[in-house]
Amino acid sequence: MLTATDLACVRGDRRLFSGLGFALAPGAWIYLTGENGSGKTSLLRILVGLSPAEAGEIRWGGVPIARLGDEYRRAVTYLGHHNALKEELTARENLCTGAALAGVKLDAARADALLAEVGLAGREELPARFLSQGQKRRVSLARLLWSESPLWILDEPFVALDAAAVAWLASTLAAHLAGGGMAILTSHQEVLIPGSTMQTLRLAA
Repeated sequence: MLTATDLACVRGDRRLFSGLGFALAPGAWIYLTGENGSGKTSLLRILVGLSPAEAGEIRWGGVPIARLGDEYRRAVTYLGHHNALKEELTARENLCTGAALAGVKLDAARADALLAEVGLAGREELPARFLSQGQKRRVSLARLLWSESPLWILDEPFVALDAAAVAWLASTLAAHLAGGGMAILTSHQEVLIPGSTMQTLRLAA
């Protein structure tokens, strides 16, 4: 379980939020919403451990994440608003490199199968700079298919996706949750994940 207690975030001279708390259990997900500038991305980075909170505490399995270190980082897959692809690498190379950095073995044949699953069959050897924004997003999201992490934290994962890719991502999230996984995501569009338990967490601008 992931719990947050009395979290606060300050950026510059502005307090984005304070007194924020929640509890996320296996099989459930949080829809994080709010206007631009309300602190959604800042909160996600705090939950991942990439940025410090001004106040409050985050616990994973009842233990503060600061004490867990790499153990917590292995439990989380984070996909930010940007795709984090190297433009000179192919779609396959980007996927394999990301897996290697996470300590997951992924050979070329398996990477190609995952890229086909996200609708990129035939584009495995294209450098990322030649892919459309929607295709780049699919390469980034294909990382979810090799993820062994129980907690997925996703910043605007549906951006630039067509209807088929949106349906695929919703189905992938549903399968992750049905297997006891957890997710926190932001989106500016309605998100429907069948058979799931959702909490809504809204940040005020």
